[in-house]
Amino acid sequence: MAEVSGLTRDDCQELVDRALARNPTVKFMVDKLAEAGCKISKPFVRVENCNQEVGGGFRPPDGVVICHNKLTGQEQIEHALTHELIHAYDHCRVRNLEWTNCEHHACSEVRAASLSGDCSWKQELMRGNYGIRSQHQVCVRRRAELSVAMNPHCSGPRAKLAVDTVFAKCFQDTEPFDRRP
Repeated sequence: MAEVSGLTRDDCQELVDRALARNPTVKFMVDKLAEAGCKISKPFVRVENCNQEVGGGFRPPDGVVICHNKLTGQEQIEHALTHELIHAYDHCRVRNLEWTNCEHHACSEVRAASLSGDCSWKQELMRGNYGIRSQHQVCVRRRAELSVAMNPHCSGPRAKLAVDTVFAKCFQDTEPFDRRP
């Protein structure tokens, strides 16, 4: 992620609140978390200043963090929030999901990159990635590897190996969506 000036904490919180109230995908994920027995409350999503080059994170059992200093607008916040809510959903629905297990982490990252809008044609175009052939899969794989590599238990070649191992199965898993949004 390129260096950005980001939003103020208050401006970001306002956009997060707007996404939670109005964005259909974010609302869908919140509803599906509740249906899965993991109802979330407002403190579940926190806005923080982040040191890592990430737009957000999921910290079980505390919840979702959105990084105000790394995001610049509503669409980025909605994608980051959806991405992290997919991790929360995976954590809720999968018994014994271990974030220190590289394959578990990789599966959730593949799903989050694929289902959150992270790898939409528009997002990829903005990143300067113009490939047409299998661009969505290429993006999902790349973004999942980057995220898993940030896990201290999965650094170096372990991140790529974990993504390679789970990619086919986890890419096909679109829960709680009927299909890839």
